[in-house]
Amino acid sequence: MRHFLGAFLLGMATIAVMPTEKVLAGTLTGQPPIVIGHRGASGYRPEHTLEAYKLAIEMGADYIEPDLVATKDGVLVARHENALAILNSDGTINATDTSTDIYLRPEFADRKTTKVIDGRTITGWFTEDLTLAELKTLRAIERIPAIRPGNTAFNGLFEVPTLQEVIDLAKEKSSLLGRTIGIYPETKHPTYFDSIGLSMEEILVSVLNANGYTDETAPVYIQSFEVANLKDLNTLTNVSLVQLLSNSGKPYDFAVSGDSRTYADLATPGGLAEIATYANGIGANKNLIIPRNASGNLLSPTSLVDDAHAAGLLVHAWTFRDENVFLPANLQGNPEEEYRQFYATGIDGLFSDNPDTAFAVRSTLVPEPGAMLGLGIVPLFGWLFRRRK
Repeated sequence: MRHFLGAFLLGMATIAVMPTEKVLAGTLTGQPPIVIGHRGASGYRPEHTLEAYKLAIEMGADYIEPDLVATKDGVLVARHENALAILNSDGTINATDTSTDIYLRPEFADRKTTKVIDGRTITGWFTEDLTLAELKTLRAIERIPAIRPGNTAFNGLFEVPTLQEVIDLAKEKSSLLGRTIGIYPETKHPTYFDSIGLSMEEILVSVLNANGYTDETAPVYIQSFEVANLKDLNTLTNVSLVQLLSNSGKPYDFAVSGDSRTYADLATPGGLAEIATYANGIGANKNLIIPRNASGNLLSPTSLVDDAHAAGLLVHAWTFRDENVFLPANLQGNPEEEYRQFYATGIDGLFSDNPDTAFAVRSTLVPEPGAMLGLGIVPLFGWLFRRRK
């Protein structure tokens, strides 16, 4: 378990947080919750593009989140899935899971194939079948155009970025803005990529090391829905690790290994205690923190945030979006109130497609960097909650 220096932490929190209106009680470190640009500012630009990440930073995000998949030649790139375009059973394009224009490119027609990814049969085009040079000829498109038609104006304009390009952007903007911009990569489908000889953990750690991201003081969190690869990463790097928890199902590596535990089991005090042996925090589906009733209305908070904090774990909630289709039934047209209710639970951060909204609401609760020591110091508290190797 982590070494918790409560007295020191509380003293530092008093120095670091001097709110103008009211204190955000209950965060693990005493620092304000971080805003994570979920796939960039994906409410306003096609997700996982440098332009989406740039906009997220401009809107106040403290971290930008690239989901990582691998190319044929072993380069990590930012895509929500390794499937670049997916076909429906009738051969039409899937309009909710397609993020590039590869299906319009005759030169890649022969790359269309059918695979089983984490138990799901998918017909389409995949990153692992293209070299980086080939992938760079593609252009991003809006993944959910029916919900975000305005983003389609940017279809065909932006490349698929590499992890290194995302890091370069974060460092450039940190220098330009005078505040630290962190990265929050997710390893996607690690069991699958291991099975085809493209293990991502070693590649990821190599890139992070080359960029000076080597320990828990680095502005980096690595997240995964699987458990085994986080445990592997715990032996390869000292940067902060986050176990993602869904509100249903189980980690895919558990399904493969025959482990009967589910995400619900991992969210219990006993499960959280185990997570604390290999990770620094949890990334929780927000329904695990404040559930909704059958009508879609928010209920009272669960004990998850308090339970995780008791285990020495940070809690980052996902995913916040401004569109009514994603909002609780009793908060239609009022995304700000959803943020306020979740901030009040003591969460340590949240993932948002609309980082400007997340930033604006946080600004009403705590002073922004410049009036305090700055959110860039949050990773410096990592050594206080060092996971056991």
